[in-house]
Amino acid sequence: MSETTPETDARRIAREARDRVRFEEEALELADQVYRVARHMVKTREEAEDLVQETYARAFRSWQQFRPGTNLRAWLLRILTNLNIDRGRKLQRTPDSQSLEAGDYYLFERLEDAGGEITEEERVDERLSQDSIVEALSAVPHDFRDVIVLVDIGDFSYAEAAQILDIPVGTVMSRLHRGRRILKKQLAEEAVG
Repeated sequence: MSETTPETDARRIAREARDRVRFEEEALELADQVYRVARHMVKTREEAEDLVQETYARAFRSWQQFRPGTNLRAWLLRILTNLNIDRGRKLQRTPDSQSLEAGDYYLFERLEDAGGEITEEERVDERLSQDSIVEALSAVPHDFRDVIVLVDIGDFSYAEAAQILDIPVGTVMSRLHRGRRILKKQLAEEAVG
């Protein structure tokens, strides 16, 4: 039996501290990419920021579970996706009680300022704003939306998305196809509605 000496304990603690700092630095380098994916998963910037913050809090608490040499970006996005699924389930159990914000009246105020004269092209552009796209994406069911976000927005391969979501590659492909159809329909309704 080997006893641990204060020197070996100190080396172990120093090595763990270096590993943790390296992990945190590498994880934070991916923050923009994680935020970009989160922004497409939820309706508002605030929700995306909260989701990213929760993702990093969980990742930093569980940093020792990450295996060096594997895909850190995929590991972080799996945490993000799981948190978003949990968030979606929680929202389904609570009634919707969103208040109107100033931004909700943007188009009305713009029409008022323009004297009510707005071209058809401007009307379509307004309807397909970033918020409209996020709104249309949020109307896509979770299973399909997660695949769209990972493959189309996060630029993951089918295999990487399958690994993140823990589903077969064939399921990723079928959900992506069906999800894109739902999204296309939502955007078309938004553009002509």
